[in-house]
Amino acid sequence: MRMIFVNLPVKDLKASMAFFEAIGFTNNPQFTDDTAACMVVDQNIFVMLLTHAKFEGFLTQPISDAHKTTEVLTCLSCASREEVDDTLAKALAAGARPWMPTFDMGPMHGASFQDPDGHVWELMYMDMSAMPPQA
Repeated sequence: MRMIFVNLPVKDLKASMAFFEAIGFTNNPQFTDDTAACMVVDQNIFVMLLTHAKFEGFLTQPISDAHKTTEVLTCLSCASREEVDDTLAKALAAGARPWMPTFDMGPMHGASFQDPDGHVWELMYMDMSAMPPQA
């Protein structure tokens, strides 16, 4: 079994935790302290929110300002078009900013936002039954 841990620098740990809880992530207190929080996205997907001081301990370069540059696009699959739209609405209500326009391309429906620290999150639903067969 593989797991993924997305590590993100955040300016205000408690505010970031509240934001991600508002969009449906849960906190794992076993891996949370005053410098880091483990937010559970799914069984094998975790977002580690790290204070700048903690994050810098893992770096040899400065932390990028995600409000000025895009360092990564993190895309989460959704089970339906409604989940894409609902999650986007929750994110915007919790303080996210819109990023790219929502799109609908037949079997694919997506949306995106920037979290309060500027990190870009994409949400994607793909109706696999409508996708062409693999060659």
